[in-house]
Amino acid sequence: MNKLMKRLTISSVMQGMCYSFAALLLTSSCANDDTVQEGKQKKSDIPTGSTVFTGTSQPEATTRTAILNHTKGTGASVNWSSSDKIWVKDDAGTWQQSATATIPSAANQSFATFALSGTYTGASHDIIYTNTAVSGSQPQVEIKTTQTQSAPNNFDHAGESGDCGIATGVKLGRGYNFSLNHKASYLCLIPRTNNEYVKRSKLIKVEIMSDDDIAGTYNMTADGTLTLASGGSKTITVTTGSGFAIDNTADDMSKNATYAVVAPGTHTFRIRYWLRNTTDNPDGIIEGTVSKIVTLNCTAGSIHDITSNLNPFDYDGDHYTEWDAQEQYWKGDEWNKGGSQPTINGNGNYLLHISPDPRAYHGGDHNVVATNLCSIAPNANEMSWYCMHGDPRWDADELWTTMGHLYKGGMWFLKHDKISGYSKTLAYNGRNDLYSISNTHLVQNLPSTTNANDYFYLPALGYYADGKLYDVGKQGYYWSSNIMDFDETTAFLLNFSNTSADVNPYFMRQAGLRVTAFE
Repeated sequence: MNKLMKRLTISSVMQGMCYSFAALLLTSSCANDDTVQEGKQKKSDIPTGSTVFTGTSQPEATTRTAILNHTKGTGASVNWSSSDKIWVKDDAGTWQQSATATIPSAANQSFATFALSGTYTGASHDIIYTNTAVSGSQPQVEIKTTQTQSAPNNFDHAGESGDCGIATGVKLGRGYNFSLNHKASYLCLIPRTNNEYVKRSKLIKVEIMSDDDIAGTYNMTADGTLTLASGGSKTITVTTGSGFAIDNTADDMSKNATYAVVAPGTHTFRIRYWLRNTTDNPDGIIEGTVSKIVTLNCTAGSIHDITSNLNPFDYDGDHYTEWDAQEQYWKGDEWNKGGSQPTINGNGNYLLHISPDPRAYHGGDHNVVATNLCSIAPNANEMSWYCMHGDPRWDADELWTTMGHLYKGGMWFLKHDKISGYSKTLAYNGRNDLYSISNTHLVQNLPSTTNANDYFYLPALGYYADGKLYDVGKQGYYWSSNIMDFDETTAFLLNFSNTSADVNPYFMRQAGLRVTAFE
């Protein structure tokens, strides 16, 4: 009996505070005595005039569509599916499609037979597995941009999603034996969380984004190399039906392991885990993402495990302040210390801070610059650069939390050292007498995965006025460190929404806006 062996590289990626990479080189065991030989098949399994090709699915190798018993960091024990078909090149050089697989033993589905019409007399014949009909001399496979997974830790969709491979059928008696060599690459996404908001959510889909093509229709060369032919896509979305649970604090594949077929290559992925939450947003159901970025060498025939800690960033309620006050707006009355600080839009009672209350704004109308809480903020000139040349990009989907609730919405800006011409002393237009400016030409796409670190994020945390909270999840309001001369009651701020980014000198200093240092 011929013994077939296969080598497979498995890459494992652990994703959390940092990324680490490990690789295992596995050699599958030799085909055992259970390998079916043509002479042992029941005659009823083989149509008259057909040639039988017997395929083995060896342990610890990604050989065919249903990935079973996959353990993080290792290979997978797999079975053939009864709906599988193969294509075989006959004596005339024509690709012929088999009938569906015959699996002789329900107890051992690691091998199957395929009956084909046509003439096969060579010592060997080329074989391919693909989800696309072979109508000419150029085999192709379609790696789907939309992939659907029916249950956690189930990769039954691999075949329809773009699993593919090549083999050589070697003559043995009156039939041929082969072992499939897979040429797509595979991701296994294993999220976890210790965040209570996420635990009360469902994972409804995973969006895998790259700066290069990872899906489309690919030509398959004789050695199985995939080359994009048409329909290239930089995004793959795996939907999960009614959603997977995400209430595990440690990796638990049975809870939510999500699989995807991707094109081989070195890719930098932005992986957006889409969550649906019905309890933690004041306005009702909220759907949004927790995103991770990772670079992988997605080798052909490999499963790449990616574990992710899905904890949205939490913003405290302690950084709202009247302009350059000595103490934050709700000092001594904080929501999380039993105080009356409102945490929901529209809530609150009339509130007035009057000097010398340290929560009252810094007064003055000439040459006034921040010396207290707002001293860390950029000045109006700097804000103009962020607004007009900082490539502001509205992100409607990234989830975050504040004051006991789950929200989404915010703006990405280029960091100051990535803005050409950036100046503290002159505005973007070269002047030092800035008034109101507005940028309505916002980019609606997220920053590229390859230069994501060039940007920083500001959430739409709203503001307080007269003790009431407004616009959380809708707009961002951030104080600058200076005022416009000869104006006693207002100061500059940066304001943004999904339609514009603005710098304005006329916002009342007694309002409670966010204050932070910009990057």
